[in-house]
Amino acid sequence: MLKLGITGGIGSGKSTVCEIFKSLNIPIYSADDRAKALMTEDRELIKAVKALFGEEAYTADGSLNRALIASIVFQDAAKLEALNAAVHPAVFRDFARWSAEQTSPYVIKEAALMFESGSFRDLDYVVTVSAPQQLRIERSMKRDNTSAEAIKARMKKQWSEKQRLEAADFVIQNDGKHQLIPQVLELHQKMLFAAGL
Repeated sequence: MLKLGITGGIGSGKSTVCEIFKSLNIPIYSADDRAKALMTEDRELIKAVKALFGEEAYTADGSLNRALIASIVFQDAAKLEALNAAVHPAVFRDFARWSAEQTSPYVIKEAALMFESGSFRDLDYVVTVSAPQQLRIERSMKRDNTSAEAIKARMKKQWSEKQRLEAADFVIQNDGKHQLIPQVLELHQKMLFAAGL
């Protein structure tokens, strides 16, 4: 089974593209969503998070104290790096297990930090969803109800658009000028062909 990665900068439209693939009955693994879930499900990861942030990293009911962790990692780059170093192996294990359970010709792993985390190495192909920076900022401000400055700060923690475009096997343009569905259908046919169908 082929593994296709979908990535892109904040506000690029990764989730929208994945919804189109989902309508084609292609299973989608959201690395970001699963990472959040694994922080309260995966025993090894919970142990690592407590070692990094103390017992107060979790509330009495076992849920993650997101506010505490966010306040620490956004001021301490070393803690953020250590957290990512703990989360990425858990996501890798979870994706491998999930992929083995799927029966489709290919699966999709959606991740914002696919190149930054190195998880692209375990995939057959990677697609970058591309959109102009100003459009990405506007989309993210509307979706997250936050400021342009906050979005730009998050963008600085991601690879540049140029880096993603150079590293990707395929590019889907989500700039408002190119229609998404025909691009996804073309890529879907390429994946089916690559899978031998």
